[in-house]
Amino acid sequence: MATTGADAPPSLAVVRRLEAAGFRAWPATSTFFDGTWAVRVTTSFPAKRLNSVNPLDRSDDADLPERIEAARRRFAAVGRPLLFRQSPLCSERLAAYLDAEGWSRFGESLVYTADLTEIDLGGGIDRIPIHDGQRYLEASLAVHERPASLRPGLEAVLGAIRPPAAFFVREDEAGAPLAVALAITDNDLAGILDVAVVPGARRQGLGRDLVVTALRHTVHRGARTGWLQVEAENEAGLALYRRLGFREAYRYVYRAPPGVAV
Repeated sequence: MATTGADAPPSLAVVRRLEAAGFRAWPATSTFFDGTWAVRVTTSFPAKRLNSVNPLDRSDDADLPERIEAARRRFAAVGRPLLFRQSPLCSERLAAYLDAEGWSRFGESLVYTADLTEIDLGGGIDRIPIHDGQRYLEASLAVHERPASLRPGLEAVLGAIRPPAAFFVREDEAGAPLAVALAITDNDLAGILDVAVVPGARRQGLGRDLVVTALRHTVHRGARTGWLQVEAENEAGLALYRRLGFREAYRYVYRAPPGVAV
């Protein structure tokens, strides 16, 4: 699958495929469809990707006020604010409508891809992923500094992943987690998610080592294209992935109605 440079319009076919892979890799508890709008709701975990409206067809922009209000009521019923996730698949008319209504933009993120047959994955070690899901769950909570109250929600998300998932953890000599990464092998696609390093262990190469390890694992399983999502403000992450050979395929941004704190 060809990657798309940041200076060229994104291929909508590539965007559609990566969006679908992203949904499978980080599944919401419930997904409802209003036309081609995927309304993803996860009451047990507050991640924006799992609690947002995702327009998936640039031509689907009829009855905007009524459909947005219906989505607002659905999210309000479960105590979540209404958010839209605006990717290149979003209708220009819908984006313009949100602009005119004063919706904010936040959380801009980049989707990066790389041809795994061409990038340098040398220097990494072939480690066997851990098979203890609870161990990874606790490590992820600790490294991301997530509160214990999110344990059931994260456990449900990880347990709902259907493509083959591989969990990677780096620990110190005492067994305390230092870094985590999740690799999803979905046919020829390799998604790298949940990457984090504890603050005290950053700038020591742990992030690169773990990402390379995860990618090498997916290559052994037949993956040929790697993908990941990184926030635009994460300069260290962007630099790491560019050094590995990843390039921007497209961007997305979250939208919130006036008065909704983000």
